[in-house]
Amino acid sequence: MSQDLTKTTEQPTPYRYQELNGEKQCSQFPLAAEIALAISYNGISQAVMMVSPQDLEDFVLGFSFTSGIINAAGQIYAVNIQPGDESAVVEVELSSRAFWQLKKQRRQMAGTSSCGLCGVEAIAQALPELPPLTPQPLPPMEHFIGLRDKITEVQQATKSSGAMHAALYLDAGGNIQLCREDIGRHNALDKLIGALLRQNLSAKEGMVVLTSRGSLELVQKAIRAGISTLVTLSAPTALTVDWARRHQLNFIHLPRRSPPRLYSPLSEIKG
Repeated sequence: MSQDLTKTTEQPTPYRYQELNGEKQCSQFPLAAEIALAISYNGISQAVMMVSPQDLEDFVLGFSFTSGIINAAGQIYAVNIQPGDESAVVEVELSSRAFWQLKKQRRQMAGTSSCGLCGVEAIAQALPELPPLTPQPLPPMEHFIGLRDKITEVQQATKSSGAMHAALYLDAGGNIQLCREDIGRHNALDKLIGALLRQNLSAKEGMVVLTSRGSLELVQKAIRAGISTLVTLSAPTALTVDWARRHQLNFIHLPRRSPPRLYSPLSEIKG
């Protein structure tokens, strides 16, 4: 197991509470931390996200990649994080090529139309054209045996406070190499993708596991990052499965008390 999993995280703050059971007993419980993170690229504000405060550099790298702002980790020259109590500001220095692409995206998003949303360009961004993945073999069945228990063991932040999602990378041997946690399932996956990019690891072999339901945005992020197999602990939506099948992504749901359910690729589903 990778040494990365021993990475220390800030301990959550205990909060007092009273039990509403007639006896009005008081106790305390650590709650997950949450901050507002403002991200700017070359001095231009881009987004404000609610995130967990650990592994922020991984998040910024993964978010930049899965949002199409960069195509490679080397297009980010510097990440400057200015922390605060309830918020943090991140200044990202992009390469000229990536910054030009970002400004082009912002110009496209500036228009409006009668659709009542935020323009035709926004719909195109929600349902982008993505190249299909190169089909990869499915993980062997033994990799799923006891997997939920193994995930619980490495979720350090969740052990302390709960209220957290996790994204994990398992190598071709079924060993957990990376784990990233956040209050948001999208943020957790972005952190994991950022860690993979930073450590120059490919998820073409092995699999990525999410402790959340399957959603379209997560599948899109996985496809962009070249992840070949995505496993979720909660059920996917129909559109999620359609996109996984269309893009040759191995998609598996791992229920709590049932065998793994393979939804994609359709060619592997018999009957």
